[in-house]
Amino acid sequence: QVQLVESGGGLVQAGGSLRLSCAASGRTFSTTIIGWFRQAPGKEREFVAAISWGGGSTYYTDSVKGRFTISRDNALNTVYLQMNTLKPEDTAVYYCAARHERRREYNTWGQGTQVTVSS
Repeated sequence: QVQLVESGGGLVQAGGSLRLSCAASGRTFSTTIIGWFRQAPGKEREFVAAISWGGGSTYYTDSVKGRFTISRDNALNTVYLQMNTLKPEDTAVYYCAARHERRREYNTWGQGTQVTVSS
């Protein structure tokens, strides 16, 4: 029943920053995991980061660790992805998604937001 909407994408220069937002509507439970994924043209979808809604545990892929920070504001039903020191290889459509903490697959997805990093 949860619906996810991404926002905050855009065009930035290498070394710059963006903050993506994932707004959730409907029912969000403490057992929900929210993940960020990205897909560049001609490439497979890649996991970026995730956070547990209830406990706040975070996970990152190695390529963004130390540059990206995932966080949540439960009162606003929103998850953020703060992206610093952006690189051209970060260019992709970024999606947020939700899954139950005990399941492997993300079963709810947003529409995506474009991030373009120029050199």
